[in-house]
Amino acid sequence: MTDSSALDPEDRKIVTLARSARARNGVPEGAAVRDDTGRTYVAGTVELPSLRLSALRTAVAMAVASGSTSLEAAAVVSGAEAVSDEDRAAVRDLGGADTPVLLAGADGVVRAVTSAG
Repeated sequence: MTDSSALDPEDRKIVTLARSARARNGVPEGAAVRDDTGRTYVAGTVELPSLRLSALRTAVAMAVASGSTSLEAAAVVSGAEAVSDEDRAAVRDLGGADTPVLLAGADGVVRAVTSAG
């Protein structure tokens, strides 16, 4: 468990945004990513009959669709024990292997910080 108060303020912000997306949309996961210019992209899980995307992959897709070419950090709020390999791969594709990925519970407490690599 990571002390959320010890996080960089910008990282706390994306955790808060991810938590809000999850609660507001009533979805299993919320995610937020921050690009190299400081812009943030927030998303929830997408579950349609013909399209299923995790919240993090949706947030990365939104960043790409908006013209971002690099990520500084990513955050996921989920009940999962770990960020999936597929989600970390999406972050790595845009941000590189060293991009931090924060995993927090519904309470906003960061449980793990890993790299996208």
